[in-house]
Amino acid sequence: MRINLTKKDLVNQIYMQLGFSKQVSENLLNDFLLTIISNIKNEKKLKLSKFGTFTVRQKKSRIGRNPKTRETKVISSRKVIQFKPSKEFKEYINLKNEQ
Repeated sequence: MRINLTKKDLVNQIYMQLGFSKQVSENLLNDFLLTIISNIKNEKKLKLSKFGTFTVRQKKSRIGRNPKTRETKVISSRKVIQFKPSKEFKEYINLKNEQ
C-alpha cells in the first residue's frame, strides 16, 4: 500500500467527487492550502474543527552530533509546527469495527 498522498492525488479526488475540471480542482486545493499556511504563519495557531489544531512553537538551539563522524555542531533555534488531533479524529482512528 502506498503511504504518500500527493497534491495530484488530492486534485484527482476533488475532480472525481465534485466534478470540477482538473484546473479548477488544483486552484481550489492551492487556495485552501495557502489559506491554512498563511493563517498558521500570521496567527501562530489554526484549529480545524473535528480534525485538529496546528500550532507554531520555538525550539531552542542545541548541540547535535553527526553519528558517522562524531563531529558536534550547533543546531540553530527555529520554529516548528505541531499538530494535535481532535478528540473526534482520535476516536475515528481508534474505531474497533474498521471499515
